[in-house]
Amino acid sequence: MYKNFLFDLDGTLLPMDMKYFIDLYVAAFCKSMVPVTKIESKPLMNAIWTSVAKMAKNDGDCLNIDIFWQTMNSVCKRDMRVFSDNFDNFYRGEFSVCRAATKVQPLARIVVDYIRQRGGNIIVSTNPIFPKSSTYSRIEWAGLSPNDFSYITTYDNSSACKPNLNYFEEICSVCGIHPEESLVIGNDVDEDMISSRLGFDTFLVTDCLINRYNKELTLFRNGSFGEFFDFIQDSYKHK
Repeated sequence: MYKNFLFDLDGTLLPMDMKYFIDLYVAAFCKSMVPVTKIESKPLMNAIWTSVAKMAKNDGDCLNIDIFWQTMNSVCKRDMRVFSDNFDNFYRGEFSVCRAATKVQPLARIVVDYIRQRGGNIIVSTNPIFPKSSTYSRIEWAGLSPNDFSYITTYDNSSACKPNLNYFEEICSVCGIHPEESLVIGNDVDEDMISSRLGFDTFLVTDCLINRYNKELTLFRNGSFGEFFDFIQDSYKHK
């Protein structure tokens, strides 16, 4: 039986229309931050997306948060980290409009409780391109609490992003876990299923499937979130 469960957040624990989410995010972020930074919407969002792209290429030299602010400073040609409190306030406040692009998966609470009651260790393995304030908010939108999890990846504590295998190796190192005792659950064929190369078992949740290259789904154990719960219950019955 698995000792550790690594759950992706967006599209897995938290069903999401990603395009709508991004549209809402851009509008809300610019409305909040343009007056504060005095940078117009287009160059401000260019700085954000460039910083995200740089974090995606991080190979462990420093934390993602450091790359984010270094890139923001470089693109905007000024010290942007002076606005870090404003960014956090946004994620604790106006960011909530993005909740309209998400919905609660009723089984998420049931599955998390089921695993915890049986001694399972649960980690949120969401791509760490957001600060803690944003990630914790999205966990709460899913009807869950950050306290439900032993570890949550954010840009504050991670030095790689999915699908870089260093991301999963870092979780193993920090949390003291081993791939062969662990299950990765996610909705992204490329970013989540790649963990199998390190020896993780995987389950591809297909409710909000991301399959950029139309890979054959039979290559992976897959199904709806409900079918995932059935799989977990069967696993415990046969341990």
